[in-house]
Amino acid sequence: MASGERPIVIKKIKKGGHGGHHGGAWKVAYADFVTAMMAFFLLMWLINTTSPEQKRGIADYFAPASVSESTSGSGGILGGTALGSEGAKSAGSADVIQELAPDSRNPNQGDSREGSKPQSPEEIAAEAMKEALRRQEAAAFASAAQSLRQALQTMPELAELSKNIIIDETPEGLRIQLVDQEGRSMFERGAIQPNDRARVLLRAVAKVVNQLPNRISIYGHTSASGAGLKPETDWSLSAARADASRRILQSASVDADRVYQVSGKAASEPLYPDDPMLPGNRRIAIVLLREAPVLPPESSF
Repeated sequence: MASGERPIVIKKIKKGGHGGHHGGAWKVAYADFVTAMMAFFLLMWLINTTSPEQKRGIADYFAPASVSESTSGSGGILGGTALGSEGAKSAGSADVIQELAPDSRNPNQGDSREGSKPQSPEEIAAEAMKEALRRQEAAAFASAAQSLRQALQTMPELAELSKNIIIDETPEGLRIQLVDQEGRSMFERGAIQPNDRARVLLRAVAKVVNQLPNRISIYGHTSASGAGLKPETDWSLSAARADASRRILQSASVDADRVYQVSGKAASEPLYPDDPMLPGNRRIAIVLLREAPVLPPESSF
């Protein structure tokens, strides 16, 4: 190498790795997080938009029909029971049911009366089934009533008629009443056929009736005339109006086999007993009847 010349240096740079491929595990975790957040916000939205009646109906629907309300270990499925006759505490699950029966231990204790018989497992099971069906029916009635109220609020042609509908529960069932208001009647004076506003309401009621399998009864009511009298013609007029309402409901797809009763009550059952001449006493009542639970026949031994 000649003097004064700079040496040539060759520098080799090795590109180091970046720790290898990180994988896609973070993507799965992120997707799970997004899904959970979406479910959370959807739940919050549903809670915010659900009415108290619907919440109670949902709670009743998912409430377990348990025989025992105990939260201890002995209240479990196998708690305190044994499969053999020599097991501790009891000889099987039948004893648990009998022990939980109100009158099985001592007929003279608590609210039981002298001489009352202990309830058999079949009777306890039948009562539990009746209670479960009652709660399910109450939830269905609450949902149907809420559906009709929402329809009255959301449909413009029904919003102004919301004051003409009264929804309540009676021992007979869910009652939907189309009542007259001052200056806004359901029938023209002395007419049998419902007017246009009554037809709109009856078709809205038919949609709610079709949501449930219950049979229906239709009653026609009139108000008392002057001096609280009940003209003889009111009986036939109220019955004819109830039958005309039945035909409109059937034209709106209500099955004819579901109609249990159509009758006229004239002014015998005023909605406002203190003022039997009030226009609100003139009404059509459509009752979704409570159905008796279908229970298995008692087996004889």
